[in-house]
Amino acid sequence: MRHSPSSQDRPAKKMPAGEAEGPVFPRLLYSRSPEETQAIARELAGHLRGDETVFLIGELGAGKTVFTKGLAAGLGFEDVHQVCSPTFTLMNVYPARVPIYHFDLYRLSGWDDVIDLGFEDYLAEGVVVVEWAEKIAFPIEAIVVVITVEADDRRRIEMTRPGARGDRPFQGGRPT
Repeated sequence: MRHSPSSQDRPAKKMPAGEAEGPVFPRLLYSRSPEETQAIARELAGHLRGDETVFLIGELGAGKTVFTKGLAAGLGFEDVHQVCSPTFTLMNVYPARVPIYHFDLYRLSGWDDVIDLGFEDYLAEGVVVVEWAEKIAFPIEAIVVVITVEADDRRRIEMTRPGARGDRPFQGGRPT
């Protein structure tokens, strides 16, 4: 029998529609399943204007693509089964309420490779989601989502945004 999770373990509740302030950063949430991870991402998506960049950081299998599925669902993309890691294609585009540009930098070696993809052309044209963002030092502001697999297989999901309530700027690698 599964124990009743504490408030720290529960995905955040959706804020009322029209809430101008959006989520408070930093945020620390826990997920015990892919469905809970997607629910956390859907809640975040409900606060996005449509011109943000989201950096996803975590080891292989941590849940970066699962988180992206939740963002896509929250932004109105109807078939989240189509959301997959663009490891070999490097970028996928999902039509939603605003376009979602999903990048995977796992195979890239530096900023020049990112520029060659035309990455800068997509900024502020939709929601840009970047898996393996820690591989490159980005000179842009983004929501940073660090997903850590804990010993009991739950996911620790830490969300920060530079400039929000004293968050540290992101300079590639990990939040500084």
